Amino acid sequence: MKKDAKEKRPGNVLWRVLLVLYAVILAAVLELGKHTLPGWALAALLVAGFWLIRAKKLKEAGRGKRFLAWIGLFVLTAGILWISWPPVRPVPAVSAKNPEATGVIRIAQGDLTGVCTEDKAVEVYAGIPYAEPPVGDLRWKEPVPAGKWNGVLRADTFAPMSMQTRNLPIYDSLARIIGYHDYEISLTDNFREPVSEDSLYLNVWKPAGDVKNLPVLVYVHGGSLQTGQPWYRDYSGEGLAREGVVVVNMGYRLGIFGFFADPELAAESPNGTTGNYGLLDQICALEWVRDNIRAFGGDPDNVTIAGESAGSACVTALATSPLAKGLFRRIIAESSTVTAPYPAHSFRLLDEAYEAAERTKEKFRVTSVAKLRQLPAEKIVGELSVHHHLTVDGYALTETPYESYRKGIHNEEAQLHGFNGQEAAPFLLFSQANLKNYKEKITGTFPAPYADRVLELYPASTDAEAKENWAEIFSVVLFSYGHYCWERQAVRNGIPTYVYYFTKQNGYLDDWHSGEEIYFYGNIPAETRVFDDEDRDLSRLMMSAFVNFVKTGDPNGPIVGNPPGEGVLSGWKAGTGGNGVYNFGAAPGFGPAPYRELYDVLDEMYGWK
Repeated sequence: MKKDAKEKRPGNVLWRVLLVLYAVILAAVLELGKHTLPGWALAALLVAGFWLIRAKKLKEAGRGKRFLAWIGLFVLTAGILWISWPPVRPVPAVSAKNPEATGVIRIAQGDLTGVCTEDKAVEVYAGIPYAEPPVGDLRWKEPVPAGKWNGVLRADTFAPMSMQTRNLPIYDSLARIIGYHDYEISLTDNFREPVSEDSLYLNVWKPAGDVKNLPVLVYVHGGSLQTGQPWYRDYSGEGLAREGVVVVNMGYRLGIFGFFADPELAAESPNGTTGNYGLLDQICALEWVRDNIRAFGGDPDNVTIAGESAGSACVTALATSPLAKGLFRRIIAESSTVTAPYPAHSFRLLDEAYEAAERTKEKFRVTSVAKLRQLPAEKIVGELSVHHHLTVDGYALTETPYESYRKGIHNEEAQLHGFNGQEAAPFLLFSQANLKNYKEKITGTFPAPYADRVLELYPASTDAEAKENWAEIFSVVLFSYGHYCWERQAVRNGIPTYVYYFTKQNGYLDDWHSGEEIYFYGNIPAETRVFDDEDRDLSRLMMSAFVNFVKTGDPNGPIVGNPPGEGVLSGWKAGTGGNGVYNFGAAPGFGPAPYRELYDVLDEMYGWK
């Protein structure tokens, strides 16, 4: 009876409850942190061992010993987490195990093979160098085309993403849970993707087999010119390759490595350039496409460039770069431009860039670019948030895109571009408006008298109204207004321009910033709990717009997956001057454009001409 009483004491029950809770939390940390399988095994042994020791050896021990036992548990747990930290591992080009290799393809640099998708419908060639590694003396210099290699290059894994700061794996996992709602528990993804300053590689997706003269789409990834990688699932080239398009995307220098500008660098450059190294990388990749894409079945005379967010900003800069002339015919731009009189992001004047460079050199206590070049990439990578802007350097960009379009200077013959309904949502998660701060946010964005006009257009009497209004205003200022400017510039220059508006709600990202990509690129997974048949139908319609546009310059036409002549995308008008958009939502179709009254205010405020 005495023994049973001791076992039922609150303290004996409490430690068991605490240990079970501790085990659950430890399992969650191991899974969300992508720790390796040995970590799981050691954690199981640790918890089981503590249970036995606490139950048999320490049940009569004093508080001091029991406390030390818990401390020992915490210390050993920290050790397990450290030794099971996910290793860096290259990302395979396809998810299938032991994928079949393609035949040998010969390009100017040498021979290479890729890998086939599991159904053998698409061939992927990953990690092809298009420029020499921009390291050492080549840091902050124009890209140098990659040289030849010996033997046969196995292009079966993606190259490292460009140098950038990385989140902890657990942070990325929580983002999948909270933001994307598609997190899956798995013991096969316990690794981290590589990051390197040596990242100037590109990837090619093509329909399998002997194909010729297919349209080509070259994609520039987003990420505020600070982060991102060219292999992410949502914009993988696999979906469009299944529909007869050769897709290319590339890594390019980011942040301080891609957009650092300094007078010393301009002086040492044979072209007098500085600050646009990431943009020059993209041009170098386009030149590679011109010279080599025919070997993959693509038509070098039928190239469309596409981008999203900061990648879209780059695409609109390429539209007026003299160096990009003749490298593409058409443009697809998603959720950003730098064509407004004063671009809302991803752009700054050269003197502003020089001032930022001086602050960076002061921060690292160096007086010259030569000294800054000697610093390890890991030490200066934190300056990504300071140097992530395009600029007028007199070489890649001789003037602002706004000025070029006013003069009729541009490189494209047709445009397809647009924006989403809730672009601002992810950027306002922790800075939402309420009735108390609503007016302050408006007056902080719009000088008088424009603030008063905006408040008249968007009155708020509740917190909910203030939150909704500010999200819409922020979306317009940061994203959609630039598209409105660009469309009117295109009309003035006689460029066919097709504008979309994505509003589809789903279980994934809804119509938040970047939510359209998985639809346009045809990459909704076969097995998913966040998309339904309505989403798949919309994706086929949106893919059709892309496929038709890259083939002909007009998004109207056949719908992919339909029998010939059965169902077409139609009614999408070009060049409405901001009056009409094609709404990709629950009921797709062409209709009135949103935000016109707020656009009028911005036109006056920015001096649109």
